[in-house]
Amino acid sequence: MSRPLERGRELLRTANDTATETLHPLIVVCRGLRRLAAAGRQRWSATPRERRGPVVALGAVGALAVALVPYGPLAAVALLTAAAAWAGRDSATRETGPSEAERARLHAVYEALVPYFSVPDDPDPLYVHGGAPEAAFVAHAFDPAGRPERLELRYPPYYPDGEAASRERIEQVLRAKCGRGREYLFGWDEEANVLEMTVLPALPADIGAQPFVTSPGETVLGFTDHSSGVRRTLPVYGGEDGTEPRDEPPVVWRTGPRSTAPHLIALGRPGSGTTTLLRSVALQALRDGDVLVVDGGGTGEYAFLNGRPGVLSVECGLTGALAALEWAAHETERRLIAAQEAQGLGQPVPEDVRRPLWILLDRPAVLTQLAASEERHDPQDLLRVPLRHGRAAQVTVVVADQFETAESLSEAVRTLTPARVVLGAYSSEQVRAVLGAPPNTTPTPDFPPGRGYARLGPGPVHRLQVPATPDPADEEAPAFRREAVLALLPEPAPAASADR
Repeated sequence: MSRPLERGRELLRTANDTATETLHPLIVVCRGLRRLAAAGRQRWSATPRERRGPVVALGAVGALAVALVPYGPLAAVALLTAAAAWAGRDSATRETGPSEAERARLHAVYEALVPYFSVPDDPDPLYVHGGAPEAAFVAHAFDPAGRPERLELRYPPYYPDGEAASRERIEQVLRAKCGRGREYLFGWDEEANVLEMTVLPALPADIGAQPFVTSPGETVLGFTDHSSGVRRTLPVYGGEDGTEPRDEPPVVWRTGPRSTAPHLIALGRPGSGTTTLLRSVALQALRDGDVLVVDGGGTGEYAFLNGRPGVLSVECGLTGALAALEWAAHETERRLIAAQEAQGLGQPVPEDVRRPLWILLDRPAVLTQLAASEERHDPQDLLRVPLRHGRAAQVTVVVADQFETAESLSEAVRTLTPARVVLGAYSSEQVRAVLGAPPNTTPTPDFPPGRGYARLGPGPVHRLQVPATPDPADEEAPAFRREAVLALLPEPAPAASADR
């Protein structure tokens, strides 16, 4: 009797498996329809009330159009079935919902926002203590550690999202509850009352000095992230040994007669990378122009430029700086006069006038202090002519100084340098004071050298990572970085080599 009984049980299991396999597509479709309906209800609850009427009208028009088209209903049923089958596929192949720990994290973020997104007179508050975060949080994603890395939330229309202080208050709360030590990008949609928070990856700090593929008049200040809105990318080499090829979005500064930001100023703390930025600009400027360097700090970090074709002078002392800047002012005037005379006679502008001239001034506040102690002329006053008329004369001025001594900069330097760079970890208020606009990201406490923000004229604020451009004489820098800098320098003139 045992063998027939076992045989019957085996036949019953086979029949059940066959029935399950036969009904499996129907089960998947029903599960998918249920999930689509739940997603639709959630999307409907997240839709603002003022938009529900137009959504219903649009849906009715679409349904009528499908009903009038030949085979329209049949195609709609087939499309719905396919969508339900995709949505109802096995849970192992689908994205799982938030875990209990992630839900607790979302609830903590929601509760922290209640005091800011609610008022006592609101008849239907979106944020209330003990409420459901699902109604306010449209979308969310978590990193492997369980911290939110993307969060899209709705907020009441009466919240003053047009005020910078109100925005910063919410950003601080989200940053504290979602995890510090990361850089966040906040996108405020004031029309739809939606705030999107995204955790940004670290900028590439392994890109060094190298020949960049740019046009004449373009200078690569550094590189930013792919989500910054920069549509252009450049082929570069990075990695631990500088041999890994890839494409990165650059922050390109355009100079010349048609530039809206003909001059640049960079501010930062010691070691933040302002000198590195000037070295990078000098190497790129030497490709088709002349460079005049004034090192107010007297550190000798530009000595490797001496004797190179295109390098007019590298001055470190006050006397040499005054003489070089006085010559630059006269050269700017000479170029203007020559250009006007050539245009008046209908002749082409002379080649020496069209060749770009770059004036790189590092730490001018030190020179100003030395000039004041010796009762001599302020070197910054000699920059007025190049700053005011340099664009027409193909003269570009780049100034770098420390953030703490920015008050010592002359009015001409502060007002006639629309291209701005801030390097180092600073608050949003400090960045806004230099760039004229706050960054849309929250700075992290630790910034690598060359990391900061850039704004070119009235454009947006970009995250910036300056290419690693060390002094070739710096033995602490990697050897391949120093060799890359030397490879970009033009070969010394034969006369200069003989003198050595």
